[in-house]
Amino acid sequence: MNDDVRNIVLGLIAAGISAALGWIARTYLWRRKLRRKQEFFGMPGNSECLLVVNRDTSGDGAVHRHDVFALLELSALIKDCSAHARIVSHDTAQQGFGERTEFCVGGPASNRRMAAHLQSLLPGVSINTGPEPGPDRAAFQIGSERYRLEPGVSEVVLLARLTGNQDARPVFLFCGQRAITNQAASRYLMRNHEKLQRKYRNGSFVLLLKVVNSQAYGPDVVELIGDVTRPAQAPVPASPRTSHRAAG
Repeated sequence: MNDDVRNIVLGLIAAGISAALGWIARTYLWRRKLRRKQEFFGMPGNSECLLVVNRDTSGDGAVHRHDVFALLELSALIKDCSAHARIVSHDTAQQGFGERTEFCVGGPASNRRMAAHLQSLLPGVSINTGPEPGPDRAAFQIGSERYRLEPGVSEVVLLARLTGNQDARPVFLFCGQRAITNQAASRYLMRNHEKLQRKYRNGSFVLLLKVVNSQAYGPDVVELIGDVTRPAQAPVPASPRTSHRAAG
């Protein structure tokens, strides 16, 4: 074997080793990223989770199209985590929480399960679910702060990750003033889950988001108003003048 052939063979061997090491490194990073994602969402491979579906109160009881879009985005996430979804209606999901991850979509007026979660897990949140027209219709009261609905202009939505204890699977809440805000919250979670995991680890949080000018931008322009975990979890007296306690 002359020097030229030897150099070619050594070059091929070095290229093969580099390619193999690169593949191993990429596979390791991909698996680590997947594990972190599965841990944050509480969905190890082949696990089961719940998608709790609400009903549009203003129509014939069908799921609003924006809520359908939110469920589709969550379904893609579940598939990425190699988990399986079980879709249940809000009025038939009569079970506890913590055994499996749950994604609950919709406000308390259209989702009894959401109303129960708000009462049990977020007693500091009041939502005006009354049918009476007026400036406080669908208003959110969180602690001492009130957030009114301006349809198509400025709307708010709660995005929460809640756990009963360290070993329990999380419950994710997408509770907005309109269906389009639920989709905006699910999209925000998809885009920012890595940042949220770095900040909160695998703990609980409640974020209040504002959907800006949805009549022009749809669910895409979302601003973080703030972390409202503490006031949302602290019971406060409800003012009979302004809001109804979210209830099923």
